[in-house]
Amino acid sequence: MPKTYKESATPEPDGEEQLGPTALIERHSRGVWRYLRMLGCDCSTADDLTQETFLRVLRRDTFVQHSESATASYLRRTAYNLLVSDHRKHKRVRTVAEASVIDEIWDRWAGKDLAGDQAIEALKVCFSQLTDRAQLALQMRFKEEASRIEIADALGISDHGARNLMQRAKATLKECVEIQAQRIDSK
Repeated sequence: MPKTYKESATPEPDGEEQLGPTALIERHSRGVWRYLRMLGCDCSTADDLTQETFLRVLRRDTFVQHSESATASYLRRTAYNLLVSDHRKHKRVRTVAEASVIDEIWDRWAGKDLAGDQAIEALKVCFSQLTDRAQLALQMRFKEEASRIEIADALGISDHGARNLMQRAKATLKECVEIQAQRIDSK
């Protein structure tokens, strides 16, 4: 019998809650969008593919929400397949790791938090603990896509100095985020 989705959550005979379309989108859209960004999508493409992911899944009569993690995994797999189709359609050649490898990385990064909110918050906390110079260097590199030479000029250091500064800052961020994640997992 095909599932019909109501706007609110409905209990199933096996005890699992089935989210309606609005609740499903609200619960999982950030995670799908962040996953697509992790795969290299720009913001606009991630927006489009996230929307298409939910349209595809909600149009399927056979879609069943077995559990939160299974639903999140299914949505990510659908988004991944849509991205591959988009690359084929636009004749883009881009190497993307196998879906299972990407899922393993995602699970390691986001953990039990299906949308990755806790990891983002940990990153924000850790980023704020960096020196102003390190913050500026990383913002220029990853937000503004500035070259190492441009960063060095802005900071008044050599390009090797900029490279070393960014390497130390990234190592500090990684260590701090891992500590934050361990604190969250131990709660």
